[in-house]
Amino acid sequence: MDACREQLRQGLAALGLSLEDGQIEALLRFVALMGKWNKAYNLTAVRDPLDMVGLHILDSLAVLPHIKPELIADIGTGAGLPGIPLAICRPDCRFVLVDSNSKKTRFVQQAVLELKLTNVDVVHSRVEQFKPSRLFDTVLMRAFASMPDIVKMTGHLLAGDGVLLAMKGQQPIGELAGIGAEYQVIPLAVPGIDAERCLIRIERLKHG
Repeated sequence: MDACREQLRQGLAALGLSLEDGQIEALLRFVALMGKWNKAYNLTAVRDPLDMVGLHILDSLAVLPHIKPELIADIGTGAGLPGIPLAICRPDCRFVLVDSNSKKTRFVQQAVLELKLTNVDVVHSRVEQFKPSRLFDTVLMRAFASMPDIVKMTGHLLAGDGVLLAMKGQQPIGELAGIGAEYQVIPLAVPGIDAERCLIRIERLKHG
């Protein structure tokens, strides 16, 4: 785990993020939990803990400056990404992690308990059927569909002044033409990841 700790510290420095020791240790415990549960639950195709630091933890934290407090939904969270790393780093925000896969939500719930995260709720639901009691300031996801479909499926979750953040690899130029909303494409540099990453930021969705 020392190699993971060093890689994480270097990556955080490259991202310009200053975390307390307890937060760094929580991120490393989360990597260890993913590794332990992966054997039975097939949470992620990434098996090596060092690869998890880059592809999961630092990749998640690259979007940290762009989230809008204070109520954030992570849709299709899977193994708790990016929601759990973000929740560790922003204890002042409330995170709701949503996924339709019961095995994965069981893991995420266990991780929340073991990491003692008091700012995370886990919801087992399809996004289309999720009806929160309060709309979200940020709706965030590792993009699981085309941008028009994402807007269609998640738009009902967003407060009027909220932002939708979709993490993508290459810029989805063709997908953005049909979304009917203002957007920004924000390039992301993830330390140690030699692949294109970007964040699609959408606001002022046309509801109804």
